[in-house]
Amino acid sequence: MKQHSAGIGFFGLAAMVVGTMIGGGAFNLPGAMAQGAGVGPVLIGWGITGVGMIMLAFVFQFLANTRPELEGGIYAYAREGFGKFVGFNSGWGYWMSAWIGTVANITLIFSTLAYFFPIFSAEHRLFRLFVSVVLIWGLFWLISRGMREAALLNIVTTIAKLVPIILFIVLIVFAFKMDTFQVDFWGETGFVWADVFPQVKSTMLVTLWAFVGIEGAVVLSSRARHKKDVGRATVIGLIGTLLIYMMISIFSFGVMTQEQLAALPEPSMAYVLEAVVGPFGATLINIGLLVSLTGALLGWTILATEISYVASRDRVFPKVFHRLNVNETPVNALFITQAFTQVVTAIALFSEQTYLVLSSIAGIAALVPYLFSALYGWMEARRTTSLRMMVVSGIASLYAAWLLYASGFEYVLIAMILYAPGIFVFLLAEREQGRPFLTRTQSMIALIILLCATYGIYGLWTATIAL
Repeated sequence: MKQHSAGIGFFGLAAMVVGTMIGGGAFNLPGAMAQGAGVGPVLIGWGITGVGMIMLAFVFQFLANTRPELEGGIYAYAREGFGKFVGFNSGWGYWMSAWIGTVANITLIFSTLAYFFPIFSAEHRLFRLFVSVVLIWGLFWLISRGMREAALLNIVTTIAKLVPIILFIVLIVFAFKMDTFQVDFWGETGFVWADVFPQVKSTMLVTLWAFVGIEGAVVLSSRARHKKDVGRATVIGLIGTLLIYMMISIFSFGVMTQEQLAALPEPSMAYVLEAVVGPFGATLINIGLLVSLTGALLGWTILATEISYVASRDRVFPKVFHRLNVNETPVNALFITQAFTQVVTAIALFSEQTYLVLSSIAGIAALVPYLFSALYGWMEARRTTSLRMMVVSGIASLYAAWLLYASGFEYVLIAMILYAPGIFVFLLAEREQGRPFLTRTQSMIALIILLCATYGIYGLWTATIAL
C-alpha cells in the first residue's frame, strides 16, 4: 500500500502504541503486581522490564528505518528472517493474541459496569452475551467505514483515558506513606534471593500483558503517512507508558500494604483511590477504565485485522483475508476476527474465565512474534555491521526468551494449543498456491507445536495444568 497524505500521522501512530498498551491492564496493575510480589521484587521486575522493553522498542525503530518495505511489522520480520512458516506462526500468534485480548477486555468491561449497574454482574450471562454482540459488531461497522478514521478516533479515546490515570497518580503521590511502603518490602522472609526470585518472576507475566501493543505503529506501517514516524512513535509511546505504569504500581504500595492490594477486586486501581478520597475515587477510575477499554477494543481490533490482511496480501494467510471494501478496509479479515472474538467471548462469559487468565494467555501468544522480531533485529544489525544495534537486539532477544521462561511452562503449553490449528490454516494458504505439503523443516516445527499442544490438552484434561 502506497504512502499518501491521507495516511496515519505521527500522533495517530503514537496513540495506537499508547492506546493498545494502556487498556484494562493498567487499571489492575496494583492488585495484579501485589498478588505475587512485595514492593522490592516489583522494583526489580520493573527494572528488568524497563530495560527489555526499551531495547525491544529500539529494535522496532531500527527495523522500521532500515527495512521500511517490510510492512506488517512483527509478522514480516519473522518471515524475512526465518522463513514463511515461522512468519505465518508469528502472524497467527499475534492475530490470536489481539482478539483474545479483546475478549479479556470485554470481560473487564462487564465487571466494571457491574459496579454501577447490577444487571451486568456475572449471574446475568444472557444479558452480557447480548451486549457483547452489540459491542463486537458495532466495532465491525465502525472500522469497516475506514481504518484511518478508526485510528483518528483512537487518538480521542487515548487522550480521554490518560486524564483519570494522571489524576490517580497525582492523588496517590500526596497520600503516599513511607511507613506503608516499607512493610514487607522484600516479602515476609526479608531479602532472601531464593524467595525474592520467584516474586520477580511473578511480576513478568503482568508486565508482559501491560506492554503488548508496543508494536502497534509497526503493524500499521503500511498505512503510515511517513515511514520515519513509525519508529519514533514506538519509542516515545513506550517510554511514556513505562513511566505511567511504574508510578501506578509502585506508588500504590505507599497507600496500601501488599496484603491489602492483593485482596482488592478488579479493577484494583479504583479501590486504591477509593481508600484515598472515598467512593468518588472508585467512580472516577471505573469511568476512566470504561473509556480505556473502549479505546483498547478499537485499537486491538484494528491491529488484528491489519496483521491478518497484510499476511494474506503476502500469500502467507489464506486469500479470504485479503478482500478490501470501498473504504479500503480489509472487510473479510475484520469479519473473521470479529466472528472468532464473538465465539470466544460467549465461551468466556459462560465459563467464568477471568480477565487475568485471558490476558495472560494473550500475552504468551504474543511472545513468539516478539522473540523472532528481536532475533531478526540482531541478524539485520549484523548485516549492516551496527555493533550498537547488535547489543540492543541481543538484550531484547534475551528479554523475550526470559519472558517465555518466567511466564511459566503451563501458559506456554496453552499457547501451543492456540498455535496448533494454525498449521492447517497455513496448509490451506499453501494449497491455494499449488503447494499442498510442508517442507521437512516446516514439518519438524509443526510436529513440535503439535506435541506441545497435545501435552497441554492432556494437562488441562487431567487438571495438572491449573489456570
